Amino acid sequence: MPMPPTPCAITLVTTTVATSEDARRLAQGAVRARLAACVQVEAITSHYVWQGSECEDAEWRLVCKTLPTALPALLRWLRDQHPYDVPQLLAQEAQAQPDYAEWLAGQVRA
Repeated sequence: MPMPPTPCAITLVTTTVATSEDARRLAQGAVRARLAACVQVEAITSHYVWQGSECEDAEWRLVCKTLPTALPALLRWLRDQHPYDVPQLLAQEAQAQPDYAEWLAGQVRA
């Protein structure tokens, strides 16, 4: 029986913004700069405490798919471009199938 392909490491970076315009700007900018191969954008509701007040806000979540070697540059770019004073910038390693990881590697400048 053939062995399944060995998964390859990629990195997922998640952030949130308040408007669809900011989400589009960051998503398109990260892809155009070749810091992310793909950015998925979805509407969410966030619950949190900010400056002592409990908040519930509609936001837009961006999930950027990149290479581990491009992570520092993507985080710097997001921090510079982000409209929030304290942006959520979360990075986690994920395992992708080799064909997807190969496509991703061809899109990202590391």
